Amino acid sequence: MNKLYRIGHSMDTHRLVEGRKLFLGGIEIPFEKGLEGHSDADVVLHAVAESILGALALGDLGDHFPDTDPKYYQKESSYFVNEVVEMMKQQSFEINNIDIIVYLEKPHLSMYKEAMKNYIAYLLKTDSSNVNIKATRKEGLGYIGRMEGISAESVVLLKSKGMMKKL
Repeated sequence: MNKLYRIGHSMDTHRLVEGRKLFLGGIEIPFEKGLEGHSDADVVLHAVAESILGALALGDLGDHFPDTDPKYYQKESSYFVNEVVEMMKQQSFEINNIDIIVYLEKPHLSMYKEAMKNYIAYLLKTDSSNVNIKATRKEGLGYIGRMEGISAESVVLLKSKGMMKKL
């Protein structure tokens, strides 16, 4: 790849439904609804994994973990992040920093953001100071404001481990 830095971006959205647990950033959040999906539908971890794939120019989550494959049914999203981190490691990259935003009307995430940040840092094998998580409401507008779904975006900057040593 022979690049010093690589940037990636991703957004993921899932519908809120009855009868599912809500996982965001790998943390179970008490709420009356959860996210619909083939896996645990954690939009935060999906966006994180896919932003890294984008930085590595390796396509998207569906290319590597199609929701038509039964082996990924009800899989914890940490599995996808772990697999993508291995791909990142194989290409001699590591996290420089990652910035994540969660769009949801409810529940409020203020008391969960630190746990999410620490868990994501653990999965990415980086210091928690390299991970930032924000959450914002849509003030009643659109599918998020009507509490029909939750979205997350992730922007990641990767740095080359090999080239950093040469400098």
